[in-house]
Amino acid sequence: MAAVNSRYARAFAEVVLEQKLDPGKTVEQVRTLVELFAASPELRAVWENPAVPAEQKHAVLDAIGKRAGVGRQVRNFVAVLIDRGRIPALPQIARQFEAELDRALGFVEAQVSSARDLADEEKRALESQIARVTGRKVRARYLRDAALLGGAVIRVGSTIYDGSVKGQLRRLKEELSA
Repeated sequence: MAAVNSRYARAFAEVVLEQKLDPGKTVEQVRTLVELFAASPELRAVWENPAVPAEQKHAVLDAIGKRAGVGRQVRNFVAVLIDRGRIPALPQIARQFEAELDRALGFVEAQVSSARDLADEEKRALESQIARVTGRKVRARYLRDAALLGGAVIRVGSTIYDGSVKGQLRRLKEELSA
């Protein structure tokens, strides 16, 4: 199933790039529809129900899209998912779409966990360091984790950079016991 979802996400990312759409605006429009879809059991019931004619599903999509300011390409993308019975996977496909778009645009996502909220200057310094290490532009998400005691743990893809006090203490313990 993941391969099928990935195919839809990749295809839509290619459309965004080929038609030179604003990636940020397109991602926001997709996120808006995903949030509406997730928040409304009635909407999911209509879009997921095979007994509801496609024309009615599209009419609901058009009404929502118009109210939410969704562009034609995003509307068509969601309509394809509805028509192909893939609409239940909209949240997963949307996440994959964002990842495909980031990859194509040279971005890497980093998750930064720290013991306290970081100041803007500290965030910029961390993002700059991550960019130097990865050679790519950084899109960082920041989380607070009081268990770290101090410092930060940075996850980029499957790579973890542990600069936390807790990690340093664990490494010191391992060295002393060896």
